[in-house]
Amino acid sequence: MSKPKYYISTAIAYTSSRPHIGNTYEIVLADSIARYKRMKGYDVYFQTGTDEHGQKIEEKANAAGITPKEYVDNVAKIVKANWDVMNTSYDKFIRTTDDYHEKQVQKIFKKLYEQGDIYKGHYEGMYCTPCESFFTESQLVDGKCPDCGGEVKPAKEEAYFFKMSKYADRLIDYINKHPEFIQPVQRKNEMMNNFLLPGLQDLCVSRTSFKWGIPVDFDDKHVVYVWLDALTNYITGIGYDCDGNSTEQFKRDWPADLHLIGKDIIRFHTIYWPIFLMALDLPLPKQVFGHPWLLMNGGKMSKSKGNVIYAEDLVDLFGVDAVRYFVLHEMPFESDGTITWDLMIERTNSDLANTLGNLVNRTISMTNKYFGGVVENKNVVEDVDNDLKSVVLATKNSVQTKMDQLRVADAISEIFTLFKRCNKYIDETMPWALAKDEAKADRLSTVLYNLVESITIGAALLTPFMPDTAEKIVAQLGTTLRAYDTLDTFGVYPNGGKVTDKPEILFARIDPKEMGEKIAAVEAKYAPKEEPKKEIEGLAQINIEDFAKVELRAAKVVACEPIKRAKKLLKLTLDDGTSTPRTVASGIAKWYKPEDLIGHTVIVVANLKPAVLCGVKSQGMILAADAGEDDVRVVFVDGTPAGSKIR
Repeated sequence: MSKPKYYISTAIAYTSSRPHIGNTYEIVLADSIARYKRMKGYDVYFQTGTDEHGQKIEEKANAAGITPKEYVDNVAKIVKANWDVMNTSYDKFIRTTDDYHEKQVQKIFKKLYEQGDIYKGHYEGMYCTPCESFFTESQLVDGKCPDCGGEVKPAKEEAYFFKMSKYADRLIDYINKHPEFIQPVQRKNEMMNNFLLPGLQDLCVSRTSFKWGIPVDFDDKHVVYVWLDALTNYITGIGYDCDGNSTEQFKRDWPADLHLIGKDIIRFHTIYWPIFLMALDLPLPKQVFGHPWLLMNGGKMSKSKGNVIYAEDLVDLFGVDAVRYFVLHEMPFESDGTITWDLMIERTNSDLANTLGNLVNRTISMTNKYFGGVVENKNVVEDVDNDLKSVVLATKNSVQTKMDQLRVADAISEIFTLFKRCNKYIDETMPWALAKDEAKADRLSTVLYNLVESITIGAALLTPFMPDTAEKIVAQLGTTLRAYDTLDTFGVYPNGGKVTDKPEILFARIDPKEMGEKIAAVEAKYAPKEEPKKEIEGLAQINIEDFAKVELRAAKVVACEPIKRAKKLLKLTLDDGTSTPRTVASGIAKWYKPEDLIGHTVIVVANLKPAVLCGVKSQGMILAADAGEDDVRVVFVDGTPAGSKIR
């Protein structure tokens, strides 16, 4: 009987710079899903790679005094090494400079042109080089790029366009009939309400203002624009040929079961990509999951902020599996996750060293001390054993339920619930006390057997997330990783098996002070150079009477939503301690999602004259700080009662 297939892909990393841990999270997340599916018996194909064309790369290569190909070769090596450091089990690492990919992109472009989906025209607008995107004046935010906040320049050039509107209704119908296609649901709602339902504009699919791209072979002034090039990697990488000579792998693996991508590129994967596939008469991927961002100290990682962390540095400090645990366990399903140095130290000491590492070490040590390392089930059973077994045997299905929903963090929590139950079992049965009574030797042997069996099951379930650790655990227990279909059966560990007589510590406890010194050294490597501080010139002075006119009050955000047709505004509903909720329109949509604000307490200028902004009556403004280059942070005063006057 053949195995069911499962094709999972990540977004391909853009080779403009070295990936940080926020970028690396995606490949680790995909790897955990791929490993889990393999463990369940699927024939998994896992593809990742690099996106290597575009104006930004051409400019960086010129600045470095090397060719674009030399530049992307260097960065691609770094990306691949990064993925390998994190012990990811991808099957293919595709590069968009691979010859077979470039040839297929040219053939796809020509086919779409010949069937009337692509036409030649001119594009005029404001252009953002980092995002490689055109915008109209109305789409700009404070005169800058609405996506990255960077500078834009007027540009006009001849270009080929794809007729997006031709397929829009068909895509809307597909999404409505396949609610699982875009996940989480809030991403689907964003795409429908913000892009599809208002109407799609035709998409620019070629460029003439730079040369580093795949040439349009019938019009060599043009290169294929990045998204038609990059997105097609998902089919070229498995052997698609638009002339009808696709490989057996393509016929077997397409459509992909899961495209795993960051939420910032969900539009390209759930609107542009499905429409391209419809035009090629190919089925759509079964699901696109737009994962949230991994933040450092609550903010998006940025070199200019000095809060960038790289996987290699974390691995040097904590180890590969510890880092895998951090990024997988701390990331919620929908909202952004945050890691901090303090949190990583705490998780190492509490979860990894104590809950897991200490459990394994204690169990092995007691087995060696009391029975010379031999594990035997004497079947002297008490009620507490049945409770342990019920928790252990339920874990397989609990993990499966979470993984089927791509709730990886919750799946890991289920496994650690098993380990916590084992620790509780030790406290309940008190093996050290049983060892003092020879008449209870068989009961003691049964208790230790139950622990070894439970840990063995837990280790097998841990494999997709912390593969090296799982192998180390079973090796020390004198066994091998258990087959998936046996993980809901208790008593498979062989009677008479023997644990190691030299147990090794899985995770050492961390001294915060010592680690703090190492962390400081890492941070110093990436700290931005400080500009000399300048005196503030031309600052208007006010007297105390003027300041007294401003009334600042604490207000709790009870609701928040985007304002239609206003990309930079959020509508906040505030409880300011009065009987009537206060509405404020705030230009912070670029830095905050509604869920980032709801429940927090902010400071509102309570006596500011109301103004109507994009149809919303704004009754005041909230305080936020300009925290550096392209970074705005709302001032939170959580814990302060709503209505409190700020003095």
